[in-house]
Amino acid sequence: MLKGFVVGLVVANGFEWVAHKFILHGTHRKGQPRYSPVPDSMKSHWEHHREVRKQGFHDDGYVEGISNWRTKNEIVSLAVVASAASLIFYPISKGMVAASLYSACNYYYIHRRAHLEPDWAKKKIPWHYDHHMNSNQDANWCVTKPWFDYLMGTRVVSSADLKEQNPLGVALPEPVAQWLSAKVEQFFPAKWVEKAPKLISDDAENTIDSVA
Repeated sequence: MLKGFVVGLVVANGFEWVAHKFILHGTHRKGQPRYSPVPDSMKSHWEHHREVRKQGFHDDGYVEGISNWRTKNEIVSLAVVASAASLIFYPISKGMVAASLYSACNYYYIHRRAHLEPDWAKKKIPWHYDHHMNSNQDANWCVTKPWFDYLMGTRVVSSADLKEQNPLGVALPEPVAQWLSAKVEQFFPAKWVEKAPKLISDDAENTIDSVA
């Protein structure tokens, strides 16, 4: 069961990357608004971006709870995905089912706490802080752990204080973290940007207008 749980965590992280990039942000189309197979979720997500950029990473939607349509949409979406994954994985591995349910709950906990406690987010999940506050918001797709951003070459770091200790995104003894970082980034290096992030993004404003 443990092996299946670990595999399930990796699959969930990969789904985070795919869903965030293609469903929540949508695919660019020349001369047209972005395309998402779930347009309501894309609209909700870009409004989330707009709120976060205006308020220094804070999102009041999480204070309002399910009375806020964006928060309700996120909870419902996570429940649907976790339920579907559980049905798919049940014949294969109960560990993967457990990982699917855990990952959905963990995603919501981390995402909600991050946008209620920006200082905690900068320390614990700097890759997600970079996703919102970096000059390029179409990068850093993972939320809970940065694994697939390293694998897919989409981890873009804006400053040294927003660089995680190691690509696993978990606290390790410093010598181990340095060794792991050197090994992983030898093949999957993080990218860096020099342009300082700004609080309000014209791109985010324009995107919301185009998907509304």
